[in-house]
Amino acid sequence: MYRYQILLEYIGTNFKGWQIQKKGKTIQGLVEDKISKLLKDRIILHGSGRTDAGVHAIEQSAHFDTKNKINQTDKFLKSANYFLNKDGIAILKITKKSKNFHARFSAKLRIYKYIIINRLSRPVLEEKRGWHIMKKLDLKIMKKSAKKLIGTKDFSTFRASSCKAKSPIKTMRSVKVKSSKDKIIIEFKSQSFLQQQVRSMVGCLKYVGEKKWSLKKFDKVIKSKKRTLCAPPAPAEGLFLFKIIY
Repeated sequence: MYRYQILLEYIGTNFKGWQIQKKGKTIQGLVEDKISKLLKDRIILHGSGRTDAGVHAIEQSAHFDTKNKINQTDKFLKSANYFLNKDGIAILKITKKSKNFHARFSAKLRIYKYIIINRLSRPVLEEKRGWHIMKKLDLKIMKKSAKKLIGTKDFSTFRASSCKAKSPIKTMRSVKVKSSKDKIIIEFKSQSFLQQQVRSMVGCLKYVGEKKWSLKKFDKVIKSKKRTLCAPPAPAEGLFLFKIIY
């Protein structure tokens, strides 16, 4: 058996998420199906993590095992992308790996970026590629609030009720808030995340930016460990899985 890692980008808008489900189109399901047909071998795709419905990826990582050696990687990429591109998926790279490599368990760091389009006019070119917020957000206070999220903490406040993680304790390596013209980009780095954690944190940062919450209130909400006190999660359309570091 041979093990291969693939890097993918995709538009999550028309998918039910990464993971295969009984009903609805998923990224894992579609890619598995196309690669299986291409290699004439039933493959199982293992992703670095599950992205929710509507979430995009700039560089998702996954691996699969096959009995067939892929000698011409360029030909493989062209053939796979011929079928996948029309659905908003592209395989960017394929690399042969040792059996010790695992797309999920070997990951040392996951980087997500959330994009807020902060302007009066509704985005047309970047529709469904960011959270459109008309009210001007206070970037300065959002940056101060973001620092409160860094470190090893109990992130129960930001955890979805359906989250299956064994522990709510995670280590947030960094949270950066940057602006570029009418865009606010929030970058999160951690080895792993709870279900809906990033979108929930963004929803709370938005409340602070709108002056609905003070910095003190934001800190209190984090420490409460109560999901009921969390602001509504940011929509999936603004979230991008940016990179997996091994």
